[in-house]
Amino acid sequence: MASISKAPNGRRVIQFMAPDGRRRSIRLGKVSQRQAEAVKLRVECLAAAAISGHTVDDETARWVAALDDTLHGKLAAVGLIPKREAATLGPFLDNYAAGRTDAKPASLVCLGHTRRNLVDFFGADRAIRTIGPADADSFKTYLVGLKLAPSTIARRLQYARHLFGVATRRKLIGENPFTGVSHPTGDVSARQRFIDRETTARLLDAAPDSAWRTIIALARFGALRCPSEVLSLRWCDVNWATERIRVTSPKTAHHPGKASRLVPMFPELKPYLQEAWDVAEDGAVYVVPKYQESAQGPRGWQNANLRTQFERIIKRAGLEPWPRLFQNLRSSRETELSEQFPIGTVTAWCGNTPQIALRHYLGVPESDFAKAVQNPVHRRPKVVQKQVQPMSADGCQKTTEPLGKQGVRRVAAPTGNQGQIHQVGDTGLEPVTPSLSS
Repeated sequence: MASISKAPNGRRVIQFMAPDGRRRSIRLGKVSQRQAEAVKLRVECLAAAAISGHTVDDETARWVAALDDTLHGKLAAVGLIPKREAATLGPFLDNYAAGRTDAKPASLVCLGHTRRNLVDFFGADRAIRTIGPADADSFKTYLVGLKLAPSTIARRLQYARHLFGVATRRKLIGENPFTGVSHPTGDVSARQRFIDRETTARLLDAAPDSAWRTIIALARFGALRCPSEVLSLRWCDVNWATERIRVTSPKTAHHPGKASRLVPMFPELKPYLQEAWDVAEDGAVYVVPKYQESAQGPRGWQNANLRTQFERIIKRAGLEPWPRLFQNLRSSRETELSEQFPIGTVTAWCGNTPQIALRHYLGVPESDFAKAVQNPVHRRPKVVQKQVQPMSADGCQKTTEPLGKQGVRRVAAPTGNQGQIHQVGDTGLEPVTPSLSS
């Protein structure tokens, strides 16, 4: 049990028996009796948990997490709770990024962008415990003010939510201020484009060499992610005998069973693979060796800047660049395949799920509108009623038509009197059998 004693000048002190058997004191300073009683109750809970070796109840744990640094330090000094690590935003973010040796280079780039935005808005020396839900909402407004794309804002808020979740697990803060702070990704369809075969042919004609023709063909006809899957493709993954290609996917490698997938060697793709094989040097490892030096970083595969060169090819072909240059090549192929094969087969070849395909990849080609206008809607064929129904061996009709109005059944006459139709009541042709009395 703990007790409250009153010191001179209205100061109050809580005394309790510590787990080591010694009597300890916590000086609260000038507080009301009610405030002292509230602290005394929590001190008793913490002391009991320490003596028994049990975990404190959720309410007490939340109370401890919300404490200011002064009272938290006094409780830690008497051994009731662990000492709180004083963390500022900049060093915390830097230490976390340095410890993520398992993260892919692309993920570290996104993390770096989020770190820069957080530090620019809050300051590197800002104590992360002082960042609350209202500050998180203000950070979202700050990102919107930077005129970033909706998907970029959503991604950076997701990273901020993850970073402060790490701080919560490490007991640096009591709760995650970014919980519930999100941003819509925007209308995905507004950035979708279907790159038809004619446009693809113009791109291939404008390509400066075999390497770029292979890149375009793998993205448009093979539905490979570019640059990650295109530049990771090796000649040992191309099986000419079975006409199948094993695609290594750095993006989905962390998912069980998603490190690679098998893709058919589509007829449209095969000539460009053959051309790349014919010009390949002896002992070549990669199908597209041109950008391997820039694609391989100290932590494995990293993004290679192909966009600038591809925009030059697009303009050389007399076209205007479209949003998501390489992804729309890949999504165009997935849209074509979905018209010929089941969606499960298509997504297995493309390395995504039906839900992702429907939301981000599958579109409506312009040619489908022309087909819908040209092809008439099929009408249901007229049903011709047979005049003569099949007869049984005794010349009577096997089946009867449904009941007409007022419960009268229409029955065709036996052979020889087919022109006559008799009206028969519900009792049928047999005479009525009288009821048996008891």
